[in-house]
Amino acid sequence: MKTTENDDLLPEYDFSKAERGKHYRPLHKGYTVHVHKKDGTTVINHYKLEKGTVLLEPDVRAYFPDSESVNAALRSLIHLITEMPHPDKPYERRATTTRQVAEKK
Repeated sequence: MKTTENDDLLPEYDFSKAERGKHYRPLHKGYTVHVHKKDGTTVINHYKLEKGTVLLEPDVRAYFPDSESVNAALRSLIHLITEMPHPDKPYERRATTTRQVAEKK
């Protein structure tokens, strides 16, 4: 670990043998919480993400901070996708509309 003059850590803290991510597990695989009570018992709770839960990466979360904004963006994307021609079907021309053309004078 690099130390600087402005380092606020006390000398008795030694992280020289620390391993980054040693206990990391992806959240989507679930996790376990151990609660140690004062009476000496331990309660173990297992948690898994509910079906349909979507995890947003931090860069995406900056633009879509809540469920409402995510759903609005996805609905607009769904609308655009349904308007696009299907790749298996040939391009269908939309019905031509009559347009008024200005006459040259």
